Amino acid sequence: MKSLRDPKRRPTHPGAILREDVLPALEMTQTEFAQRLGVSRLSVSDLLLEKRGMTPEMAARVAKLLNTTPDSWLRMQQAVDLWEIAQNPEKLAGIKPIAKDLLAA
Repeated sequence: MKSLRDPKRRPTHPGAILREDVLPALEMTQTEFAQRLGVSRLSVSDLLLEKRGMTPEMAARVAKLLNTTPDSWLRMQQAVDLWEIAQNPEKLAGIKPIAKDLLAA
């Protein structure tokens, strides 16, 4: 399935969705959100400021609280992570693919 998103544009971080859409709609503070999730306010703050990625555990907590799925939050984070890697191809430049005949053995 082809995405309609511009591949040059960084995907939206799940923390940005929470910061810009979810918390304002719920009229909830970071502190209250953290308490409801059972995590530290610092963990939530780092996520909302995009200093920290959405971990599987945090995705499960957010999904349970918001009645969504962990997969949806993790897919958002994966899109950001893969986009970041694509912006720095030199990090993977030294990796040489294994020949197909070696993989078939």
